[in-house]
Amino acid sequence: MTIASFRITRDNQDRQHVHLSGQWSLREPANDFAKLKKSLQPFFADALTTWDLQEVEQLDAAGASTLLSVWNNSLASNICIKPEHTAIFNMLLSLPRPTTKKIERDWLLPLVATGKGILHLIHHFKEFAHLLFLLLIEIAYSIHHPRDFPLREFSANVFKSGVNALPVTALLGFMVGVVMGYLMSKQLHTFGADIYIVNILGLSIIRELGPVLMAVLIAGRSGSAMTAQIGVMRVTDEIDALTTMGISRILRVVLPKVLGLTFVAPLLVLWTSSWTLMGGAFASNIELGISFRFFFDYLPLVVQPINLSLSLIKGLMFGFVVALVACHFGLRIKPNTESLSNSTTSSVVTAISGVILVNAWFAIATRGIGV
Repeated sequence: MTIASFRITRDNQDRQHVHLSGQWSLREPANDFAKLKKSLQPFFADALTTWDLQEVEQLDAAGASTLLSVWNNSLASNICIKPEHTAIFNMLLSLPRPTTKKIERDWLLPLVATGKGILHLIHHFKEFAHLLFLLLIEIAYSIHHPRDFPLREFSANVFKSGVNALPVTALLGFMVGVVMGYLMSKQLHTFGADIYIVNILGLSIIRELGPVLMAVLIAGRSGSAMTAQIGVMRVTDEIDALTTMGISRILRVVLPKVLGLTFVAPLLVLWTSSWTLMGGAFASNIELGISFRFFFDYLPLVVQPINLSLSLIKGLMFGFVVALVACHFGLRIKPNTESLSNSTTSSVVTAISGVILVNAWFAIATRGIGV
């Protein structure tokens, strides 16, 4: 078998003749049709060029398609071809050609996309409000029927969201405090205002940083775990099984998680803020020589106790928001793994965004208190 090739000859009138030879077929692995097409392309520009296919030993659809692409999807005007090869060309030419439609720019697409986003957001708000309404009904029911309160699930969520979160919140809180104390010490020492490190760290950590840091950590840790747990229950039809047995999914699944995280969040705020203050005191002692005893004795004098109360209220609100958002996205999960991963990611992002919005609103509402 010989590979596909061609040669060029000229007659007495200086007209070109392209003679094809060899195996113009995929049965010959050495054929490079892309290279052949590129080499033959210039000869098609001359309308007087004659194409001779009499020496072609074998031709299949691949070789014929290459030649048709050279000839601009039509048979060359001056061609000498075997009858059996003509049938292959006629078959390829009879196939329907894909038509390319001109894509028109739709200037309303941005408006349509914005409208869909707004409708999607409104749908989320409606379902979120519906979930909150059902939760309040179950809380009222539990108050009137305390024996039906899921105490075991509540204590389990307190342990998972609170006790298990103590190491990571302490470590991160201490490291953040060290960083803040180190940076502020450098700036205050420049102006000889070393003593004010206690004021800045105390107010910023107790009132703002402690609750927000705690909320971000539990949103990424406990919130995502709640969403994934409810999502797995959705995938395995456990939620539907509860409904079939006449058991309220809000009472057994949502209520313990929301109340558990809401209950333990203020305690986590105290824990996180304490370790963050320890980190700040440690950095102040290293950089400015301020003793730990002076730092914590002077702290209550410069930070009003009302700031601690505001911090605990923030923790209560943040825990409620994170848990409710986690349950909302968990109940929306469809029975497939892609929906599980997407909803878990959306839960964490939405919870952190909600915490920041609530914190901003709370800061504006209490801007004249304790400062």
